Amino acid sequence: MINLTIWNEFVHEKIHDEAKEIYPNGIHTALKEGLSNEGFMIRTATLDQPEHGLSDEVLNSTDVLIWWGHMAHDRVSDDITQKVAKRVQQGMGLVVLHSAHFSKPFKVLMGTSCDLKWREAGEQEIIWNVNPTHPISKNIDAKIILEHEEMYGEFFDIPEPDELIFISNFEGGEVFRSGCTFKRGEGKIFYFRPGHETYPTYYNQEILKVIANGVRWTHGVHTLKPEFGKTEPTRTLKVSGVLV
Repeated sequence: MINLTIWNEFVHEKIHDEAKEIYPNGIHTALKEGLSNEGFMIRTATLDQPEHGLSDEVLNSTDVLIWWGHMAHDRVSDDITQKVAKRVQQGMGLVVLHSAHFSKPFKVLMGTSCDLKWREAGEQEIIWNVNPTHPISKNIDAKIILEHEEMYGEFFDIPEPDELIFISNFEGGEVFRSGCTFKRGEGKIFYFRPGHETYPTYYNQEILKVIANGVRWTHGVHTLKPEFGKTEPTRTLKVSGVLV
């Protein structure tokens, strides 16, 4: 069973009426309920908890971490940021949603600004499945249509993705790399674009299926840990004609 932690800054839903109406108990709760039938062991964590809900005990027992943030990226401590990044490099999966492209952990792991173009106008978004044989695309149709979403547009300042899974186009004409995978150390990362706080995107069953697939794909496969540092030869060395 995958131990899944869903992290949400949980700020918009407390202070903005529109977000509160759509996600009265927070985006993290909507995601937890939406993924409840996927067989995951789920817990949630939020910004205002001690250590942002991400203590060493929580992180060390998390197989996959989902991250949603928007208006309080700067309030995430550098210490927790580094711990999350280290756990990803050690093999913890990371699913980064929507505006978490600007989160501290994602920016640290990408090494770029992760900036992009945006416009909030309630436009239709068509998410095209451009990698239908990928595990994240399992049981996903050729396209997902969201009638209202925030627009994200290129250029998206991220490293070249290892794999491109989804591309979006919007009513205003922009396109965006909406589903990208990366590997960092022993960990796998999936960035998935949809999920603005004023639209009911996280109640959409197709979106939830993509996220569930992303959780399973980022779940680390337990393999032999790499060894570093000084090492002894595996065969006898001959140095200047002398066996050593």
